[in-house]
Amino acid sequence: MELILNNPVYQGLTSGDQHLSLGSENVKYFDEAVSPFVAFDEVYEKGFEELYDLLPPGRTILYAIPQPIAPPKGWQLLHEIKGVQMVFEEGREILPGTFAPVPLEKQYAAAMVELAKLTKPGPFGLRTIEFGHYYGIFDQDKLVAMTGQRLHPQQYTEVSAVCTHPDHLGKGYASVLVQHQVQLILQQGQVPFLHVREDNSRAIALYERLGFRISRNMNFYFMRRM
Repeated sequence: MELILNNPVYQGLTSGDQHLSLGSENVKYFDEAVSPFVAFDEVYEKGFEELYDLLPPGRTILYAIPQPIAPPKGWQLLHEIKGVQMVFEEGREILPGTFAPVPLEKQYAAAMVELAKLTKPGPFGLRTIEFGHYYGIFDQDKLVAMTGQRLHPQQYTEVSAVCTHPDHLGKGYASVLVQHQVQLILQQGQVPFLHVREDNSRAIALYERLGFRISRNMNFYFMRRM
């Protein structure tokens, strides 16, 4: 069943994230304020051509695929990230947290964007919160750590936006928040998974301690329509 995660964006846009999906029958994407992700079935050879016709000049997209690709015609490659995909191992114990994560509603969207800009966990806009189930930890009135859910491809749910303010590292916030998300996802009858840069050895080690295993490589291509 993990073949679903070979193309998680497309699978999400055609299943659990369908309510946020834009595009055509063959090509899907999110509003850029939600996420720059775009996708199409791997066997559809005209995906980028159709995206070019659907999206305005200057629109930035993010395309995820296990195998490397060359920049398609009409698209400027801005940045390439080599990452890995990790899936939670069934049966792993969820340890009790020492902090109580706070649900993050729309009134916190600006603070969430500010924290994401500082820590750079990945693209995060004012509407990213619409993926749902975001929780954070506050120091007095300041949001200092958060995580949430992003893609929902069929029976899988992605843990995303795992970030901690640099002044609050080493306090165990990320561990508590990720385990909290894992518990929520398992309670929903879903399987947790996530993506991380392949050179982020510290994060990979944390996720392995929390019960995730590396499933496959995943290449992320940030591009702009010319």
